[in-house]
Amino acid sequence: MAAGKTVPIDTIDISIQGMTCASCVGRVEKAIRSVEGVTAANVNLATERAHVEFVPSAITPTGVADAIRAAGYEPSEDALELKIDGMTCASCVNRVEKALKRVPGVADASVNLATERASIRYLGDPDIVGRLIGAVEQAGYEATVIRPEDGRADRERAAREAEIAGLRRSLLVAAALTLPVFGFEMGSHVIPAVHDWIMGTLGHRNSWYLQFALSTLVLFGPGLRFFRKGIPALLRRAPDMNSLVALGTSAAYAYSVVATFLPGVLPAPMENVYYEAAAVIVTLILLGRFFEAKAKGRTSEAIKRLMGLQAKTARVVRSGEALEIPLNQVLSGDLVQVRPGEKVPVDGELVEGSSFVDESMITGEPVPAQKSPGSEVVGGTINRTGSFTFRATRIGADTVLAQIIRMVEQAQGSKLPIQALVDRVTAWFVPAVMAAAALTFVVWLLVGPDPALTFALVNAVAVLIIACPCAMGLATPTSIMVGTGRAAELGVLFRQGEALQSLKEVRVVALDKTGTLTEGRPELTDFVTAPGVSEAEALRLVAAVESRSEHPVAQAIVAAAERRGLALPPAEGFEAEPGFGVSASVEGRRVAVGADRFMTKLGLSVTGFGDIAARLGAEGKSPLYAAIDSRLAAIVAVADPIKPSSPEAVAALHALGLKVAMITGDNRRTAEAIAKRIGIDEVEAEVLPDGKVEAVKRLRGQHGPIAFVGDGINDAPALAEADIGIAIGTGTDIAIESADVVLMSGDVRGVVNAIALSKATIRNIRQNLFWAFAYNVLLIPVAAGVLYPVDGTLLSPVIAAGAMALSSVFVLGNALRLRRFKAPAASGHALPRSRTVEGVA
Repeated sequence: MAAGKTVPIDTIDISIQGMTCASCVGRVEKAIRSVEGVTAANVNLATERAHVEFVPSAITPTGVADAIRAAGYEPSEDALELKIDGMTCASCVNRVEKALKRVPGVADASVNLATERASIRYLGDPDIVGRLIGAVEQAGYEATVIRPEDGRADRERAAREAEIAGLRRSLLVAAALTLPVFGFEMGSHVIPAVHDWIMGTLGHRNSWYLQFALSTLVLFGPGLRFFRKGIPALLRRAPDMNSLVALGTSAAYAYSVVATFLPGVLPAPMENVYYEAAAVIVTLILLGRFFEAKAKGRTSEAIKRLMGLQAKTARVVRSGEALEIPLNQVLSGDLVQVRPGEKVPVDGELVEGSSFVDESMITGEPVPAQKSPGSEVVGGTINRTGSFTFRATRIGADTVLAQIIRMVEQAQGSKLPIQALVDRVTAWFVPAVMAAAALTFVVWLLVGPDPALTFALVNAVAVLIIACPCAMGLATPTSIMVGTGRAAELGVLFRQGEALQSLKEVRVVALDKTGTLTEGRPELTDFVTAPGVSEAEALRLVAAVESRSEHPVAQAIVAAAERRGLALPPAEGFEAEPGFGVSASVEGRRVAVGADRFMTKLGLSVTGFGDIAARLGAEGKSPLYAAIDSRLAAIVAVADPIKPSSPEAVAALHALGLKVAMITGDNRRTAEAIAKRIGIDEVEAEVLPDGKVEAVKRLRGQHGPIAFVGDGINDAPALAEADIGIAIGTGTDIAIESADVVLMSGDVRGVVNAIALSKATIRNIRQNLFWAFAYNVLLIPVAAGVLYPVDGTLLSPVIAAGAMALSSVFVLGNALRLRRFKAPAASGHALPRSRTVEGVA
């Protein structure tokens, strides 16, 4: 490759079926990365998805899918049909097929000229429909969806429900068959009456025959799933959790079969059966898988709620007729009608009508926003009152809500640096467990008490069953899923999953001033008149003059007058003197507005307002003066007001033990006055964007890792330079590429919530990892029998199976506690929830 040449990279997300533990994750990742042309692969056990980056010229997604199948797992495919208009011959068919097959994620595409339809199989990519239509249009044809997909949320929910239903059926069958086996064998040992009843009715040998029949049905009925996955993995020399279960149960079962049907092969003391162990192990592990599947479904509830905010259909005006069509058939430029109480289907701009729209899901503002022609609307928001028509400007994957969902998904599917340790351990974990089981068998066979073979078998099976790579594989991704989902509900979007871990290390938070700590728009804060001058009359005349100016200060004065309902008369003879002020005649009266030097130039003294001017200066405000008919009439101050939430946010950051700095391009006096009012520790003022980068570097050198908070536009260089960039968004500016974290509303308290949630999530991950590792480190030796010489303790394979199932459920249950995370700084912003969050973490 020539130096400096950029190779295009495509990405695709693939759903994968059949993964059960961390070993599966490592195996799938290794298989995908071995494919030539793949540059990166990240597999997530909790989401059961793989995020793959590849060079499109080197390989197609089909090759990735083949590699996944070769590893023993099944990539999930979906299908849809497109109606193709404009085809006239076989060449058209060939051209459309090629265009469709070039779209990343397409496994196969077939176009029929007679029906004018294209049938496409693709690898579960949520945004592929829009890209398919775009590819057809680029080829010179038109495409519309004939059989629209139900939506990825519905598909994944259906798949999860089918999995849970299948596990429930298998569990009930296994339990029904296992109960008599367990009762016969364990009951006869524990309860003399049961032993006597069996001997007096069935007989000892017939009891074994019945146990054989029932346990065979369990192992090769509901338990067949473990053999179907585990044995091929074992033959590929890539054993997984299923392999451990298959080996353990089959060893106990085979030993029992020999004792039952070939009693002469074994010495008399060793003629024991362990059918109940094999059957109970399968039942308990199925129980664990059932609970695990249900818990996994709950970890993704935040995404379900986000997707639930989307409208299902849209009322589009085409050819003068209003048509109700599926959401994914809306095109950019369509005119869309929205009635009271309905959701806005996509993003757009009002062209007709007016209404009040509830945008709290985006902005966090509880009061509905007024919309009129020219106003922007965001898909997923709710129209409260009137009807209106808007022109669709962003559809599909380009809408604000789709961007939010995509950011949450990317964060949920990412791997944190802490996961590297887990990956290294799980790479050798299952082979190490098998080696430990083999060693246990040999040692007990050689030095164990009589019957040595029985002890060796039972303890080796216990070692195989007690090991749980499932818990290790779920420890990190489930916490990430729940944590980032809860963050989204609180209006905090982690664009990079790594930020979830890095944010907790931050020691100093630097904030931009304008638009971050302040409202970002100047407002009239002070208007004090001289004795005998009417405040309303003076404001009316001053605003009339300023209405001729485009300066932000002038606009703030005019806005204040309009809010008070003052009618502004026309101003004549308007004059502006740069650096001094403006003047004009209003209703025959000469009005001048400007700095103190302008008043001096007009021969007017401002000393009468000396005390007020001093106060304004201390508050960081620059006073202006107004003169009417050559008499000083008022002192005026316009400032960018501090957000009400800013002092609380700074106090909360201090409570977390963090230093707080302000970096701004404003003059130092104003910046220091605001910093003093808010309680900020350090101020870097009068800096340009490049200067902000240097300020970030200086603060990092003084205090350590730094988070910079800005609006994501002028602050982009500083956002990129900081260890963590946090962008203040207001919905339409949500996809800020230079930030690691995006706050959906303009409330700075979201920074506090993001840091607190980062700490809570990493703490939760460490708890999970400690449990997963400690469980295996402590219980595998116990299962091997190391305590037997000390106090005679041995671990039954049945108890081992129960403990193994419990470990995964414990990890998932602990991760789900993050759903009850309570924000330390209530920002008033939260996405709608399908139900009330129970409890407080």
